[in-house]
Amino acid sequence: MIITTKALTFFPHSGLQTTHRSLLARLRHYFKNMLCPDLHPPATVRGMKQLDRSAFSKTIKVPHLLVPKDKNLNDICRAIKKYLLKMERYKPVITEEYKITLHPLAVQKWEDLAELNLEKLDIGSEALVWEEIQLKYENWKYDEIFKAVLPADKEALSSFSKIGHIIHLNLKDHLLPYKELIGQVICDKIADCRTVVNKSLSIDNTYRNFQMELLCGEPDYRVSVKENGCLFEFDFSKVYWNPRLSTEHEKIVKMLAKTDTLFDLYAGVGPFTVPAARRGCKVLANDLNPDSYQALVNNCALNKVSKHVTCHNKDAVDFIKHEVKQALLEKCTDEGMEGDIHITMNLPAMAVEHLVHFPGLLKGEDVVLRKQPLVHVYCFAKGIEDKKQIARELVEHWLGTDVADKLKEIAFVRNVAPNKDMMRVSFYLTEDLLLGRTAVKKRQHEEEDSPQSEEAKRPSNKMKDQRKQLAKKAKTVFSVSQAKKGNLKKTKEVSSNLKKIQVNDKREKVDKKFEDLHAQIVSKKAAKPAPKPLPAKNKSKPDTKKIEADLNEMQM
Repeated sequence: MIITTKALTFFPHSGLQTTHRSLLARLRHYFKNMLCPDLHPPATVRGMKQLDRSAFSKTIKVPHLLVPKDKNLNDICRAIKKYLLKMERYKPVITEEYKITLHPLAVQKWEDLAELNLEKLDIGSEALVWEEIQLKYENWKYDEIFKAVLPADKEALSSFSKIGHIIHLNLKDHLLPYKELIGQVICDKIADCRTVVNKSLSIDNTYRNFQMELLCGEPDYRVSVKENGCLFEFDFSKVYWNPRLSTEHEKIVKMLAKTDTLFDLYAGVGPFTVPAARRGCKVLANDLNPDSYQALVNNCALNKVSKHVTCHNKDAVDFIKHEVKQALLEKCTDEGMEGDIHITMNLPAMAVEHLVHFPGLLKGEDVVLRKQPLVHVYCFAKGIEDKKQIARELVEHWLGTDVADKLKEIAFVRNVAPNKDMMRVSFYLTEDLLLGRTAVKKRQHEEEDSPQSEEAKRPSNKMKDQRKQLAKKAKTVFSVSQAKKGNLKKTKEVSSNLKKIQVNDKREKVDKKFEDLHAQIVSKKAAKPAPKPLPAKNKSKPDTKKIEADLNEMQM
């Protein structure tokens, strides 16, 4: 079953109960139909990539109740309501013929209608007959068609977003061969849908928009949507808008009082700014994207809140260092100021990195802050561990200090991908932090020396201890290798083997490699074998008597 974000986003709270009942009814009929093989689309459509609507036609036999024409048809229909066959664009009651089509799974014999006591109305078992009906492409919903067409052994289309007349998909790779069919089916089945697009690339962090591919319909991306009682108009292809965040927008806006002030650092088209201004708050809004900035200005005018909002088109860092700093000096030191100060930082891919500019932002200013601004910063928590702890460590890492005494709450926003959640961390900026009186951990020098990914910059205590032990082992190896400088070949061999050791491997594997390398270095050379004696040369012994006789003769 495919659940759209429209059902969760675009209904007012007063109608939630009615929406809940209608959704349950839709789910009940969906599963009721899916449990009956006769009501499935033809099996021959499996794997279809080019939509052929005629291929969905089939003929089946289903039960019908023939009502005598002297009976009140409306009374019979109300009594038998839960047994009706309900399908898309199919009328189960044929008024002219006094015929009612029943669900083949619910009614298989006359006894299945026993609880209705139709005999009291003079309707007997002969009124129940089986007749053929023709089902076509129009009689199935989009989710039923996708279940019949897409690969059965892989994940189906799970969800999509509706932004005005645009349906926005994010298809997985195995569904891309079916993208044209998916686009056409959605265009046929979703009311007021004129454009179907698929996200082709990830969000660009500079302007928070993404490239999209038109699957079906008109290339018209100008939309008008309503959220939290406000109207927004924008070009969806040039700005960022996510209807899944409407609940989070509402939560933050409900925290604001009429006398509060809001600094919206990444305002987009105004989902925080406009409803906050409608509550009477003073808002300083900023966005780097020129298209978002223009849409923000237009939406403030459209909702008649321009007098409460000051819009800027700047980089967020410059906005913090100038506009936010100046406004904090004015408002936090004003004895007559009523209300609180809120700072929203909704750029989860990199908002936490901009927290480094708040410690010492007001350093050197001779002021006493009477208000502590409340920051709502969003981030992505990746991993299988406690996401709240991961989000807190991210904030503390970039802020350079512990937030235990400043923390208001850590809230889950939504699941983005497996083991990846969007989180919100709300904490206060204290006077000591803004004036630079809080000790900030050394972070920037470490980052320059070690160009690691963002996840690697967030080590746990266990990882820190492990790295210290590995570094100690490496130092021992180097000291031993330096002691053997005389053997250049040996030194090069040790260095090469040391580089092959991967610190990211399992602890036991790394320890074993270090032990082997250490044993290789400090091992003593084997004793040289004793030299073999030289073979005796074949020399004749000297004749001493002859020599003595020769000497005597020479003497004479």
